[in-house]
Amino acid sequence: MENIEEIRKKAEYCLNCKNKPCTNGCPINTKIPEFISKIKDENIEEAYKILKKNNIFSYICSTICPQEQQCEGSCIRGIKQKPTQIGKLEKFVNEWAINNNIKIDKIIPKDRKEKVAVIGSGPAGLECAYELRKHGIQVTVFEKEEILGGILKYGIPDFRLEKKYIEEIIDDLKEMGVKFETKKLLGNQLHISELKKKFDAIFLGIGAEVSSKYNLGEFENIFDSDYFLKAYNNNKFIKNLGDVVVIGGGNVAMDCSRVALKMGATSSSILYRRDEEHMPAREIELEDALKDGVKKVFTTRVIEAKGKERKIESVKCIKTEVIDGKAQDIQNSEFEYKANTVVFAIGLKPNQEILQKENLKYNDKGLIEVDEKCQTSIEKVYAGGDLSETKSTVCRAIASSKKAAMSIIEMIEKGEKNV
Repeated sequence: MENIEEIRKKAEYCLNCKNKPCTNGCPINTKIPEFISKIKDENIEEAYKILKKNNIFSYICSTICPQEQQCEGSCIRGIKQKPTQIGKLEKFVNEWAINNNIKIDKIIPKDRKEKVAVIGSGPAGLECAYELRKHGIQVTVFEKEEILGGILKYGIPDFRLEKKYIEEIIDDLKEMGVKFETKKLLGNQLHISELKKKFDAIFLGIGAEVSSKYNLGEFENIFDSDYFLKAYNNNKFIKNLGDVVVIGGGNVAMDCSRVALKMGATSSSILYRRDEEHMPAREIELEDALKDGVKKVFTTRVIEAKGKERKIESVKCIKTEVIDGKAQDIQNSEFEYKANTVVFAIGLKPNQEILQKENLKYNDKGLIEVDEKCQTSIEKVYAGGDLSETKSTVCRAIASSKKAAMSIIEMIEKGEKNV
């Protein structure tokens, strides 16, 4: 952790722009110049209060969010020079508060009569629960897994995010009066039609859980990223991985490649069909993967798996070239790459089977349809996060669920006035 003098110099680099493009670049409109100004004054406690008032996930966002695409990507300094290191400043403030045992006064609201069901305990569900509970609305969060936390718990490895920070948020919500029920799956133990009889509104934050993949043949040891990361995070390591090939180029692919080595793989390689320039993963995530010993193989598309008796011995690939951002195969460039295990990390999408079962409309991208107030095709049923937008970051999931919560509150208060 940097000392206060070093961090103050980073803060002084901020121009404190009047138009605040960095705040506009943040999905949840963090008051960036304001908290940085407090760092300049060496009032770190006040900076922490500004961050936490706006975002209970502040530490988590400072750790895993792509600041270079969001707040830092909008920084005026970044036009001709390097942008202000907003992520590092936010993380410093949070770590300082933790080290100095700084606590924010907990909100213990008085119960109103209205009740809302929140489905999913990932960042979208937890944020929605928090906003609703602040207004005294009674909230019950339903989670399909045995352990709370959603993607923050089982989808992000511990070497990137310590689980205690998620658990602290959940504990705070419990103290506020939020109720939690586990092993409750939408479309199975839970149904919207039944929940609507008991609750005034429903928020869906079940995320995207179905992995995108294609057929490589009938072989063992072909996994999707969701299963692979869950196995690691639940300490149920997959054995006999051998040489692992991860197909994909995003942050999830980086996580899977590193997890493979930590679960005992002989080697781990990322095979990505575009070049490094077009890779969606954060630069820091690729760097960390390479430091761990992961191999990178760009402009390469995996065609099929090869082997005997359902055991993979290699994957057949073809070289590609990137033209106008699209990967195109190069004729007669096929080759084989040694592999015993393949992990697909080319994206996740919502579970359409559940959406169909619950009579929820979705678009041609497989995302649930919501209006400008985050309401689905079913009245008083709202949604946010990966369920309603593609490639949603944690910060964007928080933003969409906060918006949904405000819409629910508005709907409830409007109903009260009309009584």
